[in-house]
Amino acid sequence: MSGILWRSCVSILVKSRLEWESDERWAVGGDSLSSNVPRRDQRRESVIQRTKRRIQVHVTERDRTQNLVSESAVLVGVLLPENASRDEQLVELQGLAVAAGCEPSGILTQRREQPDTRSYLGRGKVEELNLLCQSVDADVIIFDNDLSPAQTRNLEKTTGVKVIDRTELILDIFASHAKTYEARLAVELAQLEYSLPRLKRMWTHLSRLKMGVGMRGPGEKQLEVDRRLVEKRIHDLRSDLSKIERRKERQVAGRSDHMTVSLVGYTNAGKSTLMNRLTNAGVLSADQLFATLDTRTRRWQLPNWGPVLLSDTVGFIRDLPHRLIASFKATLEETHQADLLLHVCDASSELALEQISAVYRVLEELDIEEKDTLLVVNKIDATPSAAHLEAILRRYPNGIPVSARTGERIDRLAAAVSDALSRSFRDVEVITDVSNGRLMAYLAAHGEVLSQSFDDDKVTIHCRLPQKYLGRIHDPQAVVRDRKSGTVFWDPLAPAEPVWGKQQTPDPPDSAIEDIA
Repeated sequence: MSGILWRSCVSILVKSRLEWESDERWAVGGDSLSSNVPRRDQRRESVIQRTKRRIQVHVTERDRTQNLVSESAVLVGVLLPENASRDEQLVELQGLAVAAGCEPSGILTQRREQPDTRSYLGRGKVEELNLLCQSVDADVIIFDNDLSPAQTRNLEKTTGVKVIDRTELILDIFASHAKTYEARLAVELAQLEYSLPRLKRMWTHLSRLKMGVGMRGPGEKQLEVDRRLVEKRIHDLRSDLSKIERRKERQVAGRSDHMTVSLVGYTNAGKSTLMNRLTNAGVLSADQLFATLDTRTRRWQLPNWGPVLLSDTVGFIRDLPHRLIASFKATLEETHQADLLLHVCDASSELALEQISAVYRVLEELDIEEKDTLLVVNKIDATPSAAHLEAILRRYPNGIPVSARTGERIDRLAAAVSDALSRSFRDVEVITDVSNGRLMAYLAAHGEVLSQSFDDDKVTIHCRLPQKYLGRIHDPQAVVRDRKSGTVFWDPLAPAEPVWGKQQTPDPPDSAIEDIA
């Protein structure tokens, strides 16, 4: 496990136990405690030793450059019927292991109709795995599947080697790459939620605490105390992240003077490199899985359009743990509020089509699959073959092939983004009182006023307005309708609900026009 979990669990649990031991209510005559309870110094040492065996901080890139030895890992993949033809995914697992600071020393695979309930692998394969670990002197076994706590415990008991599954590996990588306060909180929350049902595996000291006068009953297991401490920490983290999420919503709303574009896609698809190419942002871009965990927003001077805001977000991966999606909800707020998504895929990967499908599944989980999206087929300078690139474009004919590294066809991408943003505008006609200066200023600030005509105390404004701003007009003195079709978007005298369009159905704000902070 990672350094964040070490700091949270160890500091909380060790401190709590030392406080309990020093509490006078536990002492009844000095020698009344059970003889199997260790002394304070021995107990503190044993807690830390047990935790270190379970929670080991993987080496970082800096450690590797200083010639520190990384953990030797055996990679295991169970190929079930639904993914039996995707052996190449073990290559991805190898990349994840390297990103976590491990050195892959062996690979073991097995095809099964369904996982074994006891050890996920068959009995014979477990014996083979044990021999392989002994032959390569493995420090850790990494599964490309998600294991239950019982399966992990049984495998560790049989092999004598630490066993982690795909989710725990991804959490470890996230923890080592998290830099901001928000990202660290999100990773810690995901780690603790993952560890909660696995505390029995992490802590073997299941003896009862203490009994005595005024403490009738069987006492309380240390495991139960640990679980309660972790649950309290989870509650605190959720509360902190909820505050951050509300603050992010206000920050994103404050940028509504500009159209926003978000980069999404599979991890290591080249999103940060593309952002640097378009905005000269200078953000970290590395040939590494999950190099970016924090959202960054920069101004992009889009040709034939003007300034837009471009955001780089955390990369996705197949079978992305649901707890990570929930934990990074505040970080992914940029994608929810974006006017356009640029889905960046890696054309150099043999699994490009599978990765594209995985990203669309994650977007569906985030409830943003209906947003306008452009597929950017990146790394065309590094494709395995021309036939491979043709297969991607044949499957997705609207994909835009580019190379963020060399700048090839970037101008075509910019033109496609301009066209897509233009399509998000509606040609509308707004009829209001001539004294309604606030609404007229709103239309001029967020849209393009094409003409105005006056008739007594009324003014008819012909303008082009983005769909998201159109949905925020809730003025009792105005009528908004489509100029071509005559569809009424807002009429204060109409009994029916206003029609905002298919893409967006926001709740009407309290004020006549929602203030843009």
